Amino acid sequence: MSKNNITLTSNNSYSQALFELASENHVLLEVEEQAIAIQKLIKDSLEFSDLIKNPTIKNSELIKVMEAIADQNNFNKLLKRFISFLVQKRRFFYVKKILNDFLEICSMFRGEIKAEIQTAKELSEKDIFKIKEELAENFGSNLKLNYKHDPSLIGGLVLKVGSTMVDTSIKNKLQQIEKKMTEV
Repeated sequence: MSKNNITLTSNNSYSQALFELASENHVLLEVEEQAIAIQKLIKDSLEFSDLIKNPTIKNSELIKVMEAIADQNNFNKLLKRFISFLVQKRRFFYVKKILNDFLEICSMFRGEIKAEIQTAKELSEKDIFKIKEELAENFGSNLKLNYKHDPSLIGGLVLKVGSTMVDTSIKNKLQQIEKKMTEV
């Protein structure tokens, strides 16, 4: 089943439902910002990440914890109910994937082109802004750039815009040389 060029899985259908409910209730931007905050919490807090993955915690306890987090961070009522729904349906284990898919749907809705750049050298905010401007000029004004500093690249960068990828990293070049040497 496909909707808006998105293949729907069961997790994805939860994401689609959250998108449609937030859109209908005119709280899409607020829910999107809060979904990003939850994603950041999952990434930054090992304790919270472990809580999500722990199958021994009772639903009632998990709902209490999530309600406390939601109240502390002034989450939208719709998002609070959605999280409780995921817990009740035993789908909270997939919250990270569901929220990732939700954010992807929001991005697609705005017609954003997703770009990722990884560099060996750490870039300043000014450098990142310049790169984003250049990419937006070449690929379209609605560009969402995710930047990551990756010292393992040794030098150069890896750029991915949509399905196009350019890898000028020294790490990649060394891997290509190694591959050629093992083929001989």
